[in-house]
Amino acid sequence: MIFADVGIPDWLQPLAKASEDVDPHVLSRFLPPDDPSVRKSAVLILLADGNDGPEVLLTERAWTLRKHAGQMAFPGGGADPEDGPGESGLVRTALREAEEETGLDPDGVVPFAIWPALWVPVSNFGVSPVLAWWREPSPVAVVDPAEVASVHEVPISALADPVNRISCLHPSGFTGPAFTVGDLYIWGFTAGLLDKMLQLGGWYRDWDPSNVVPLPDRLVEAAWRSEGRRPEDVRRMTAIEHDLGLTPGDKSEGVE
Repeated sequence: MIFADVGIPDWLQPLAKASEDVDPHVLSRFLPPDDPSVRKSAVLILLADGNDGPEVLLTERAWTLRKHAGQMAFPGGGADPEDGPGESGLVRTALREAEEETGLDPDGVVPFAIWPALWVPVSNFGVSPVLAWWREPSPVAVVDPAEVASVHEVPISALADPVNRISCLHPSGFTGPAFTVGDLYIWGFTAGLLDKMLQLGGWYRDWDPSNVVPLPDRLVEAAWRSEGRRPEDVRRMTAIEHDLGLTPGDKSEGVE
């Protein structure tokens, strides 16, 4: 879904154009099932014209959270009833959560597209990425340390740089696109969306997927600790078990 006549800058036009009819299967292999238990949510992919070119706003999730502890993420979260229905409700969800997490002023944000909803099986969220231009950047910082550990404005050029691109190797055997920018290790759902954003926005540069870097111990430990698993359980998990948040031996019908 694309918003018409919102006056975004020229450097965002390719991304907006590509978002008009983007195939959800291009964004992820996991799409929300037709199940009322799937929780509606939205994340804000917020792009600004920074000192070193375009930037994107990311947060580091608190290390004490029950799900996805310590992971880099886009601001966002679950929808509240007061957010309302439809696309406008998704925009309100993304902006409200971003304000709660980083303190940004939503009045300076111009949404220009919404990507199809994607599924995060481990938390059963149907996540709609809301793309927006940060027309008037406002100060951002950690608002609630119980939710967010740090806030970052990451240059797109750094994400696109092949030097910073790796394949993440999880102890389960799962591999996927990832980024190392300074001390940040960006992987999982967020890294997958960033990879697609670079492609659709025209920022993509060739990189070597054979450059495999294991998930740092601190993130592995946070994952099994937050899920109540022993480290040997995590190491035995298959890739699909990891994606679905299953313990070893659990079964999931209809998923390959």
